[in-house]
Amino acid sequence: MSKQAIRPQGILNAPGYSHAVLKSGTPVFISGQVAQEESGAIVGEGDIAAQVAQVFRNLRTVVNACGGSMDDIVKINVYTTDLSYRPAIGAARLKTFRAGFMPASTFVVVSSLADPRLLVEIEAVAMID
Repeated sequence: MSKQAIRPQGILNAPGYSHAVLKSGTPVFISGQVAQEESGAIVGEGDIAAQVAQVFRNLRTVVNACGGSMDDIVKINVYTTDLSYRPAIGAARLKTFRAGFMPASTFVVVSSLADPRLLVEIEAVAMID
């Protein structure tokens, strides 16, 4: 089965995510990724655009290591420390995923992440053939 975005009638079809995604394969649960390089250094301190770009690079690295690609991601959970970061995170998501095949998504604002310099963390579920 190829990846299929589900957009049911009778519910708002907002851009940037799918209500559900159908795809066969082996589920891979990817831990929350933050804006850290391999060395542990935090990227883009105070800069949400730089941080979310690093987060998506880290997600890509993990899903590639599992034998998949970003197209295999069917669900993401976004945790951020400020609702005002939503447009920047949404713009990065639109650059990262193919139009029409956005993953299902949850967006949560939290009081803090594990390190107060971190502005966003994203976990994912991929279905890899």
